Amino acid sequence: MSKPLILVTNDDGITAPGLRTLIRCMNEIGDVVVVAPDSPQSGMGHAITIDNTLYSKKVVIDPDTGALSEYSCSGTPADCVKLALHELLDRKPDICISGINHGSNASINVIYSGTMSAAIEAGIEGIPAIGFSLCDYSWEADFSTAETHIIQLVRQALQNGIPKGVVLNVNIPKVQNHEIK
Repeated sequence: MSKPLILVTNDDGITAPGLRTLIRCMNEIGDVVVVAPDSPQSGMGHAITIDNTLYSKKVVIDPDTGALSEYSCSGTPADCVKLALHELLDRKPDICISGINHGSNASINVIYSGTMSAAIEAGIEGIPAIGFSLCDYSWEADFSTAETHIIQLVRQALQNGIPKGVVLNVNIPKVQNHEIK
């Protein structure tokens, strides 16, 4: 049986520590293709590029992550998903995972979130999607607590499915692993 194809993206940029962690986690589950902004795009909401040309470039940020391919994109997080689905991928991904965001994406923050907008764009396109955030705003945040939970949730989503039109938003608290219930 073939591995699921997992589209990974974010809003903090192609080199963000949360994205690098997410790629490693998703590589344990399936074949990973990354399309992420070439620079931080936090707070972009669901903006898309209309009047400018979008550029993408195949990159290798960390060859040890095991991603099939990685692309940096000159656009917003929603642009990254559109570009992946309509230009870069040769087949439909089984799931789109966005994050790991630095900081909370709860309540009103969802509206402004590039992380969640990327996941929502995938949902609009009929792709199951989850956005992950760690409630720690530090660039040096410790994502290790999130890893086990992210892998478990994505495996469950792939096994059980996500209802059409539903996008999951997961905010992981800044606590020790044993404190998460």
